[in-house]
Amino acid sequence: MLRATAVLLTALLATTACGTSRAQSLVDIDLIDRDTGQWLPEYRHRSQTWVPGVPGHRYSVRLTNTTGERVLVVLSVDGVNAISGETAGTGQAGYVLGPWQSTEIAGWRKSLQDVAQFYFTDLPDSYAARTGRPDNVGVIGVAVFRERSYPRPYYEPAPIAREQDDYDRSRRDQAGRAEKAAPAAPAARGAREASSADAYGGVGQGIGTGHGDREWSPVNRTEFVRASRTPTQVAQIRYDDVPNLVAMGVMPRPYEWDRRRRPAGPQAFPGGFAADPPGRW
Repeated sequence: MLRATAVLLTALLATTACGTSRAQSLVDIDLIDRDTGQWLPEYRHRSQTWVPGVPGHRYSVRLTNTTGERVLVVLSVDGVNAISGETAGTGQAGYVLGPWQSTEIAGWRKSLQDVAQFYFTDLPDSYAARTGRPDNVGVIGVAVFRERSYPRPYYEPAPIAREQDDYDRSRRDQAGRAEKAAPAAPAARGAREASSADAYGGVGQGIGTGHGDREWSPVNRTEFVRASRTPTQVAQIRYDDVPNLVAMGVMPRPYEWDRRRRPAGPQAFPGGFAADPPGRW
């Protein structure tokens, strides 16, 4: 039996969410800009998911359990465990989410009562860089574990007729042959290896996550026995500032945004007020 691990359970900040889950995800991860209240948009580029961050803005990591069971989420920010401050590893402490539960993690855990706020900042000012660990700045990841289930009482079923038994055996044989013929699906979604700066035209990481002001964020401890030693799901999101994401080709250039917003052809009601024409009046 795997050892029961004491973890932290989100309490007052937790809300219930019953939205549609994403395929093959036990937990969905999103970033929210707390200064604007907006969910940060995601951009897919070279098999990775990127979000733009604004230096100086606070943000939170929103975790959503898409299953009807408890799960343990080990949260890594810039390669650092968001609870313990250790260099992140999948076997460390994490947050336990109840069935369909969604919560926002707003900072580095300082105690059972408060956190130090996450905020986007210049790379040298990031918590990871200031503690001598700048190599993984710019990535936020989760390792998700299912909870161990204990066997239920087994009751001997009533005997069935021989004809039904032959039919069931034939169906099982057919299902077994189909399963062997089907391609094997991965048991977990692995986190993709972070690309080097050279892969993006020499653009280095622009921002990281700082260690901000203290904020009240109470939690409780609970017991959780992992169903396996390895996580069922590992996922990550990359982030950087807008100029770097534009330079890497992750986001369109500003002139492309303007061109997309500009309507095609003349408009009868373009808006605005009447301006004076050029010349003397």
